[in-house]
Amino acid sequence: MSPNAPPGPSRPGPHTRPITEALSANTMLAQLLERLRESEARLETVRSVIPAALRPHVRAGVLDETGWNLVVPNGAVAAKLRQSLPSIEQALAERGWKTTAVRVKVQADRP
Repeated sequence: MSPNAPPGPSRPGPHTRPITEALSANTMLAQLLERLRESEARLETVRSVIPAALRPHVRAGVLDETGWNLVVPNGAVAAKLRQSLPSIEQALAERGWKTTAVRVKVQADRP
């Protein structure tokens, strides 16, 4: 490899850094990363009250001031998951999470 060749995937350049470090360096991006982590943590908190057949289909979605989204692949899963919302909200409250609306959003996989 010549000294002027661009760095390859296994050899990062001098100005690269891990994505979490880059996100943390910017206040707005750090807040976004924190919301993402909290959304994932909330999903782990409620996973046990989601019916077992639905668990593989539920993903953590956007968490903002107005609520938290659970993302599912289709309307059938959404309808079944909505039946579990009271249990999900109770599990969040028992673990001390701030009370916000829990919304179920359908987001079909893109081809």
